Amino acid sequence: MTLERAVGTAVVPLPRRKSLRLPLHPISPRSGTRQEFRSLSITSALCEVQGNALGMLRIFLTGLILSALTQLLQGADIEDAVNQEPPAIDIATGWEIPSEGYCDQPYVVKLDDGTWLCTMTTGKGHEGQTGQHIVSCRSRDRGKTWGPLVDIEPADGPEASWVMPYLAGYGRVYVFYTYNAANMREVIAATDYARRRVDTLGEYAVKYSDDGGTSWSKERWYIPVREATIDRKNPYQGKVRFFWGVGKPVQHKGSMYLGFAKIGKFGKGFIETSESWFLRCSNIETERDPAKLTWETLPEGDDGLKSPGGPIAEEVNLTSLSDGSLFCTYRTVAGHPCHAYSRDDGKSWTKSAFMTYQPGGDLINHPRAANFVRRIDGGPYAGRYIYWFHNHGGKWYEGRNPAYLIGGVERDGPDGKVIHWGKPTAVLYDKNKKVRISYPDFIWDGGLYITETQKNVARVHMVPDELLRSLWKKKKTASQPNKE
Repeated sequence: MTLERAVGTAVVPLPRRKSLRLPLHPISPRSGTRQEFRSLSITSALCEVQGNALGMLRIFLTGLILSALTQLLQGADIEDAVNQEPPAIDIATGWEIPSEGYCDQPYVVKLDDGTWLCTMTTGKGHEGQTGQHIVSCRSRDRGKTWGPLVDIEPADGPEASWVMPYLAGYGRVYVFYTYNAANMREVIAATDYARRRVDTLGEYAVKYSDDGGTSWSKERWYIPVREATIDRKNPYQGKVRFFWGVGKPVQHKGSMYLGFAKIGKFGKGFIETSESWFLRCSNIETERDPAKLTWETLPEGDDGLKSPGGPIAEEVNLTSLSDGSLFCTYRTVAGHPCHAYSRDDGKSWTKSAFMTYQPGGDLINHPRAANFVRRIDGGPYAGRYIYWFHNHGGKWYEGRNPAYLIGGVERDGPDGKVIHWGKPTAVLYDKNKKVRISYPDFIWDGGLYITETQKNVARVHMVPDELLRSLWKKKKTASQPNKE
């Protein structure tokens, strides 16, 4: 998900005058990336400028200096990623996944014959433009080469976006995606940009493939997502639903779970309010008629998972723990992600809280970007966890280079298993500070592979075992401690 634009501001005191607030340079939603200047608390907002010509000149120069320092900080992060031992991976060395130009959320399921099936959202324009649709492609050599794109939904139909695949035990691949079923051409929103975005509303649609993604069902089905307070408060009183999901569904106690966000309002930053929710399908492994799948919207009640700081709680994803608990993470605009545990299969969750490295420990820092948790189910690391994030306290969309991993292990807590996390290690970077690396997937196939996208190029990367193993080495306390 991207934004219309972001504008940073700096507050600088002048002699015998009130502090002035001046917008810094705007950032393109697709080409710009600027990490928050941590020590000077640059925020994202549109503000008025007051003062005389000299004051304005001083503020202008200050803005240039702060912008340069911000770029230097991010450059230092990239340098650290290159120089760490073992070093992070330059994304330019990865294997490209085909697309139509725009490409988002390249997620992979490994079929029984070893073939990788990748699904993604793509289009010939930019994110959110007409023609955005969903496709699949296949690889028989662990992502080095790929077959042709296959339409799941066509480019000349209503927008189909944010596809997530699920491999059932008997070989069928389901996909779940946001579908603009009513073919709306605009939506009630607070900005012109958001008004034109019609790719994050409609019906939660389902299709399937019984031939490994070579073809897809012509028919689609809609999930009966339960209405909640946030839906009823949207401009259409719930008659039109705003939502999307990221990541891949997981299996838990024989049921499938997928995470998604309900949206209350479109406007500044594209999405102004959101909550995290889950869909549970209890018979997807046994019932082969999609019309007879049973669906439950969780948590119970009228409210989803929220943030303790700010109106954004979105892009939730989850994993299953060894004691039958569920653990999830989701992004906010508070400079930290949230996490939560469920001990009753998603019906209820622990109180909203910012994510920490361990219970009562330092806060994890992360901007408004995808943050994913995964359990490794194969090889020598089976039963351990990895978490993808960007390791800084920015509060907006920028600052997604480098990408970091931390390794997690289960420990006993007072109410069940909890995850203790290690120290951040950079895993992927680009030499261009403006590149944004996001929406990964993690495939275990004799080793760990990661897919990622910069929205115009998607790639596959093999993670060296030395780098993966380092996630669980005993190290000092995690960097950037923060106990706000």
